[in-house]
Amino acid sequence: MRGHEKGNGGGFGAVFEAENTAGEKAAVKLVPKAPGTEREMLFTNLDGVRNVVPVIDSGEHEDQWVLVMPRAEKSLRDHLQEHGRLPLNEAVTVLSDAAEALADLKDREIVHRDLKPENILLLGGRWCLADFGIARYAEATTAQRTFKLAGTLAYMAPERWNNQRATSASDIYALGILSYELLEGAPPFTGPYEHDYQDQHLHGVVPPLTTAPPLLAALITECLFRAPQGRPAAGNVLARLGQIPAAPLSGGLVALAQANQDAVARQAEADRQASAHATEADRRKALLEAATTSFSFITNALLTSLTNAAPSAEVRKGNLGGWTVRINDAQLTLSGPRENTEVWSTPSTPAPFDVIASAALSLKVPVNHHGYEGRSHSLWYADAETQDQYQWFETAFMDTPLRPARKTVEPFALAPNHESLGALGPAMMMQQVAWPFTPLVIGDLDEFISRWADWLAKAAAGRLAHPSRMPERDPQGSWRR
Repeated sequence: MRGHEKGNGGGFGAVFEAENTAGEKAAVKLVPKAPGTEREMLFTNLDGVRNVVPVIDSGEHEDQWVLVMPRAEKSLRDHLQEHGRLPLNEAVTVLSDAAEALADLKDREIVHRDLKPENILLLGGRWCLADFGIARYAEATTAQRTFKLAGTLAYMAPERWNNQRATSASDIYALGILSYELLEGAPPFTGPYEHDYQDQHLHGVVPPLTTAPPLLAALITECLFRAPQGRPAAGNVLARLGQIPAAPLSGGLVALAQANQDAVARQAEADRQASAHATEADRRKALLEAATTSFSFITNALLTSLTNAAPSAEVRKGNLGGWTVRINDAQLTLSGPRENTEVWSTPSTPAPFDVIASAALSLKVPVNHHGYEGRSHSLWYADAETQDQYQWFETAFMDTPLRPARKTVEPFALAPNHESLGALGPAMMMQQVAWPFTPLVIGDLDEFISRWADWLAKAAAGRLAHPSRMPERDPQGSWRR
């Protein structure tokens, strides 16, 4: 094996270009041995993980570990230095490749810890993550500060500045920073010194995105939430990236999207005070801010679709971003999100999951001859499916079939309280879940919007009827217990 130095490709150890006697080229990284660290820290089992650069051989030379990897065409940093900010489709391709890798890593409970352009390499036509284990190894050495200053500071999540362990949410934050850089030509926080970076990540305002379409801007905003639990999971990010090129906005939606982005910027200013090292009250405050921002995307998408289809409908704005749409005698009302201040979980009655905020979506009509006057559903911002992974869910409730009388509103919404908590429990209570906990995914709301538009149309035509069966959809298994 012979080679020559190519420069420092990852900020920790020298990288050489090399080739074997058969003329096959590779990249060789020399990592200095450090007291208190073991060679095994440099390795992670990545079999079956998409879009990663594997270590194909290893060894040691004097006081250094030797890692041999396939020779990549170039790093993303090289590509950005050549081209500057990237066109939208190219940026989405880069981010989708990285998100695929992160989704597979999350399934393995593996955290990269140092996602940045230097560690994303073009290999076999795909953008692949490299330097697994390097960050973990470097953090265990006495050269941690030197490692940070190699370029990691611009991508470090708030919780890491507070000396909390890196999680998959930390990688999502770094992906959000990377997304911003690809589209704007520079990361949102530029230091230049370590204490500057720390203040910016913990308290700074992310400058507005000038080139991202609204759906991508919303996604990047969520990735950069300071509360780790409010950030989307890698699989969610990947699915929403797939919607970006195919979901252009036109007409009045463009203006509405811009107004929505202005609201997001205001929410980001409130969010900047949050810190993962703060008290539980501060953690919940940060999640409430994330809930409010996400809710604005959902409510604007629903309202815009309804009013585009029925431009003569009467629209009244309510509190906290809520509204009412009225067509003939039918009235659809969405309340604004309210913080959950109820005693939701007690030692004697533990809740299956946490709820940060709630709202209600209600459709009312004049009482018909059967005594029916509509339906309402609950919207909860909760970690109902996966612990510490918060998003908005739609659900609804019903009275137990043991009660002989039908309610005038069924199914109906409940706030997170003792009644709804009882409905979620294993025992037969007076209320039961009547609609599965259904995630409301920004960028993928077509079924949600179409369903409520259909119910509103039936209500406006006087044809809204009591559901033929309750529950209408089987809710079992839709929330964690």
